[in-house]
Amino acid sequence: MKRSSADDLARPLPGAAQVSRETRERLDALLALLLRWNARINLVARQAPEEIRQRHIEDSLQLLPLLPEGLTPLADLGSGGGFPGLVLAAAVTRPVHLVESDRRKAAFLQAAVAELGLPHVTVHAVRIETLDLPPVGVLTARALAPLERLLPWAAALLAPEGVALFPKGRQVDQELSDAEAAGWTFSVERFMSNTDPKATILRMSGIHRAGA
Repeated sequence: MKRSSADDLARPLPGAAQVSRETRERLDALLALLLRWNARINLVARQAPEEIRQRHIEDSLQLLPLLPEGLTPLADLGSGGGFPGLVLAAAVTRPVHLVESDRRKAAFLQAAVAELGLPHVTVHAVRIETLDLPPVGVLTARALAPLERLLPWAAALLAPEGVALFPKGRQVDQELSDAEAAGWTFSVERFMSNTDPKATILRMSGIHRAGA
């Protein structure tokens, strides 16, 4: 495993996520839609609107400065209530693929894409293992699985120069060690979360498994 710095400490994010008024209006509309749907299906834990905004929308939006430049496609695995993929899609014009096997959650994502006016977003109501996409430049997943499960999907879906963005909690060091012990090699940068002092955002590249 190749570390990006001499020590293994997380660095501050490279600037705050600056978005347009139009994007903020879309995110307000997303929050309102989420609250309506959340009364019927369990998209996120029941919380006050501002708590949901901070814990889910702002938490997702902080990945924006870590995206590579250009219009390379982004795939978000286990999109659920739209975090982080749908939030990022509200702020970018690159093609975005939201992957969610739960049909009810996928229906919410389809409704949100239509209501927010996001023609560059495609919802895939399939299991990740059956997803059929050309290689993507960015892969995201939030609160989906440990790295040992995420990295095989990343290796299969990412283009050679692609990057994976994985928000992680307090078990990040153990997950990195477990992935290395399982034979995975990668370059990794660590960034401090601005919304949760116990969280870290990993930006990973060069992901492959020894002997693969």
